[in-house]
Amino acid sequence: LTGYVEKPDLKGLLDRRARIMLPEQGEYAYVATMEALRNAGIEQDYINAREIGILYGNDSSAKSVIETNNIIRDKKDTMLVGSGSVFQTMNSTVTMNLATIFKLRGINLTVSAACASGSHSIGLGYHLIKSGLQDCIICGGAQEINKFSMGSFDALSAFSVLESAPEKASRPFDRDRDGLVPSGGGATVILESLESALKRGANILGEIVGYGFSSNGGHISNPTVDGPVRSLQRALKDAGMPASQIDYINAHATSTPAGDSSEARALHEVFGGSKPLVSSTKSMTGHECWMAGASEVIYSMLMMQNGFVAPNINFENPDEESAKLNIAKTTIEKDIIVFLSNSFGFGGTNSSLIIKNYPK
Repeated sequence: LTGYVEKPDLKGLLDRRARIMLPEQGEYAYVATMEALRNAGIEQDYINAREIGILYGNDSSAKSVIETNNIIRDKKDTMLVGSGSVFQTMNSTVTMNLATIFKLRGINLTVSAACASGSHSIGLGYHLIKSGLQDCIICGGAQEINKFSMGSFDALSAFSVLESAPEKASRPFDRDRDGLVPSGGGATVILESLESALKRGANILGEIVGYGFSSNGGHISNPTVDGPVRSLQRALKDAGMPASQIDYINAHATSTPAGDSSEARALHEVFGGSKPLVSSTKSMTGHECWMAGASEVIYSMLMMQNGFVAPNINFENPDEESAKLNIAKTTIEKDIIVFLSNSFGFGGTNSSLIIKNYPK
């Protein structure tokens, strides 16, 4: 089971030389970034006149690496891999390609932090802008969708095996969850200082007010409660907000037994007194891995703009931990002023972002 994303047709958008440098996830990131820049009202002339940066999450180029290796092994000639191969196979492929295509002259850095990559890219961009080092940064995350990048997850028995009912396979927080459904694509947000955005009359979608981070400091894949709790508390402290001010939480919950349970315990420890609405959009999208931290911020902003909380579908039977949370089983009409988005990754990396509605 996996999510499906249509391969972009970039002919007519990029010349051949640029196209052969881009791996699958780079193509997704390019299309998402084009859309984000258009939505932000930023044109190439504006970029050319300023030091706009890029911080983008990516943690694999598995397909490009394996295909290159196959050519070298089968043909016995490294010259036959093609001139674009070396650029496709690096983890920094997305930032190096987009920085070249869009002629970016600010920070140029890949954030490689497993399934928290996209979220950390936004949090780090927020801090760079807050500190006055940059005015505008392209942030996001991209994930390739192929057997080479996803197959190794199966060695951990992390995938759902509910192939007879694929629409029921991703069931975060449900008692009968049996694993995640992998997915991917590209998600881009444009971060900008308020002064810069107001000056050019930008369409402001939301304001980042808090970023929390932590490391579990334990097992490479087994989750903890303490690590996420510290990330959540740091985000609230950074935002200067009590837990009761959070209206909605888009949980990391991927539909794995251990991961969802530990996050539910962490959320209850921090938000048990206020019980904000919680859902995992992964129940509908699958787990978009390196992209998820960015895409889930976008999904949550859509909810904030349109006054609703998206459901945690397939949540039919709570377990002991999830029963303590206020999980949205169906779409709920609600004005969201402040939301929090969680992203956690292998190695114990945790990221929590708090975003506030910007009054028009």
